[in-house]
Amino acid sequence: MERGRAARVVVTIIAVVALVYLLLLIPERSGQEAAAPSSSSAKQAFAWNQDAYWNALEKQYAELRKSGCKGVEDDVRARLAGIKNLVARISAQRLAPDAPEFGELEARMFGTAPLVSACNTGLAEYLAIAAEMRAAVKQQSENWDMQSDTVRITLYRLLYGSRGAVEEIMTQAPAGAFPALTVGTDEPSATPEADVRNVRLHSGDILVSRGGAPTSALIARGNDYPGNFSHISFVYVDPATKEARIVEAHIEIGVVASTVEQYLADKKLRVMLLRPRANLPQLQKDPMLPHKAAEYAYKRATEGHVPYDFAMDYKDHAKLFCSEVASEAYERYGLHLWAGVSHISSPGLRRWLSAFGVKHFETQEPSDLEYDPQLVVVAEWRDPATLKKDRLDNAVTEVMLEGAEKGDEIGYQRYLLPLARIVKAYCMVLNRFGKVGPIPEGMSATTALRTDYYMKKHKAIEERLATQAEQFRKEHGYEAPYWELVNLARKAKEQPGG
Repeated sequence: MERGRAARVVVTIIAVVALVYLLLLIPERSGQEAAAPSSSSAKQAFAWNQDAYWNALEKQYAELRKSGCKGVEDDVRARLAGIKNLVARISAQRLAPDAPEFGELEARMFGTAPLVSACNTGLAEYLAIAAEMRAAVKQQSENWDMQSDTVRITLYRLLYGSRGAVEEIMTQAPAGAFPALTVGTDEPSATPEADVRNVRLHSGDILVSRGGAPTSALIARGNDYPGNFSHISFVYVDPATKEARIVEAHIEIGVVASTVEQYLADKKLRVMLLRPRANLPQLQKDPMLPHKAAEYAYKRATEGHVPYDFAMDYKDHAKLFCSEVASEAYERYGLHLWAGVSHISSPGLRRWLSAFGVKHFETQEPSDLEYDPQLVVVAEWRDPATLKKDRLDNAVTEVMLEGAEKGDEIGYQRYLLPLARIVKAYCMVLNRFGKVGPIPEGMSATTALRTDYYMKKHKAIEERLATQAEQFRKEHGYEAPYWELVNLARKAKEQPGG
């Protein structure tokens, strides 16, 4: 009798557990059904469509390495002088975004890069000219309509393109040929300042960085104008102590204020420091405006909890994603950053981002700030070791996004969903007491599993790509240029497990 009752209890428990498991196994409404943009507002992703040109540059580079560089030094010197004169000519006049001078500038920068790199001559001069070119082009853009597609394309081709050329040279250069820190324009500022690792930070400055996670590469590359940055942080300098605090939004914990040491401890593949132009009308009227914005952001971060905004809605400030921390604070004081916002128009990419919880496909991407004419580049940090990781991440991401356009989905291990939901419930309890669990506040259990799936798939392809890239280096005697990395990543993706 007792045995029969015990058996029934065990069967009942098993049945209840099975029922609960099955209930928890019911999937959420699919997050991969993002609609394509309407025809009235449709944008188109930028594409270089210059594979033959890139291959020709690589061929020229390889031939120079084999044949030697006799007489090339004089040619490089003349080419660099010509680019410098062209930049000066551009700076001396006001040009439309489609002026032929910009096409000439792009061609000269790309055409000179293989000679500089193959012969290791004029490296520092090329880097300096690229910085001068960026300043001249950004100055021209102060008079342009940042909502124009023509403007965005001109800025992207010149600023992103010249960055690509510089970093191809840096990747191939001998160790120590380039400093990790590149100094830009030390824009004057009336706000409190702090010296950090040989760079002067001012209250109201913006740090744009690139994280080391696969999802960071997706943020940087996942829009119509693939960029190099995935995160925005806002600098606040205490006027009394002269200590800098970094205000930023983290997926795991929302908006926080960190020390500089804590900020630098997080893995970053590159960092760029931006500062509002001193001659902006808003700053002419109130030079302390950047500090007021930074102080507001700092107080909001330290006086209450602000959740992370997975939807990326830059118009609703109840929750904040990283770009919004700076844009919302400056907006309160009349300075509207992100003069040109990003659009995400590719259907496959929209579907993937929707699976991660994104609901807004016109938003403020971190990379956008590089092109904002209201901001000046003060300094940038990068080195060959971190560039290599950056390039591998980007190549894998681009190939995965190609798959998204062909119908690849962001899957997850369905059988783990009940366990993930239990973990999520536990995390929600922790969040109520101000603590952080393994699944971030605002992220669903399904999204957490999809994120894990994406990161593991990215890692598997990148490991194969790293092996293939090393083989390329051994066979050719130089690092694979970026376009070759993308080709190798396509092969790595097709391998078993990729």
